[in-house]
Amino acid sequence: MPILTRPETMERITNKALAEAFIAEQIADIRAQVGDKKVLLALSGGVDSSVVAALLIKAIGKQLVCVHVNHGLLRKGEPEQVIRVFKDEMDANLVYVDAVDRFLDKLAGVADPETKRKIIGGEFIEVFAEEARKLDGIEFLAQGTIWPDILESEHGIKAHHNAGGLPDDLDFELVEPVRILFKDEVRVVGEALGLPHGMVYRQPFPGPGLGVRCLGAITRDRLEAVRESDAILREEFAKAGLEGKVWQYFTAIPDFKSVGIKDGKRCDEWPCILRAVNTVDAMSATVEPVPFELLSHITERITNEVKGVNRVLFDLTPKPTGTIEWE
Repeated sequence: MPILTRPETMERITNKALAEAFIAEQIADIRAQVGDKKVLLALSGGVDSSVVAALLIKAIGKQLVCVHVNHGLLRKGEPEQVIRVFKDEMDANLVYVDAVDRFLDKLAGVADPETKRKIIGGEFIEVFAEEARKLDGIEFLAQGTIWPDILESEHGIKAHHNAGGLPDDLDFELVEPVRILFKDEVRVVGEALGLPHGMVYRQPFPGPGLGVRCLGAITRDRLEAVRESDAILREEFAKAGLEGKVWQYFTAIPDFKSVGIKDGKRCDEWPCILRAVNTVDAMSATVEPVPFELLSHITERITNEVKGVNRVLFDLTPKPTGTIEWE
């Protein structure tokens, strides 16, 4: 499918009325495109895929097959949350795939960020292909691609697993109903669709997950350190009233160590990088001025509770010059 151009005359979706008009238009387009066939959707539980799922459920109901792939790169507790919200509460047609070993084995020893993204994206396609072969009538693949994904891919800033076509040997046609929207518009559409506020305004999460926050070649021990430190950061931000006020915050752990002291002994362990930024459309971002007292408390918890970490650093770089993610 060729890359679409966002209409120059398109009004930014800022209210319920505009969102409902967009939803009605997309539902008609989806029904016209899909007909009576089935659609596969990668349902991560993030904002974009959740909104796409809600749109498709509204348009075609059980023709949508939501595939939740646990690739081992999700945040702490996320697979369980996705199953609870979408399968138990929303009655979605949800397929759960445990592919942790499959993904991590393929990523072993791979340090280049773009190669990691392509491996993760390619493996997603393969997983979907396998699931499709088990089902009758699957002809479409839905994706939560949004406009910043397209722009950054076109300009070579980074590769997106969900910003391009499928391999030639697969005959899936793409369904991308929020492709021409910015992140803030996707949230307005999500609320108009009736999704829970906490889901619509949860902080965004990259398609490759913690794979681009475990910097360099991914190891299982360092990946767990990213997951645990991220959980601490999110917990402390929530306690401090910053949840929902700061657009995106996370931890990243690079593939190098520094000398430190634990229990009176020398230790060589990883540093943990904290990132907290605010933005409207993800094209630029400013750094959240996190109180020093809170940073100190988070540092104490991470260095004491996360195995293998002896330092905590705070990233002060806006976008540009830094991207929001480190990889």
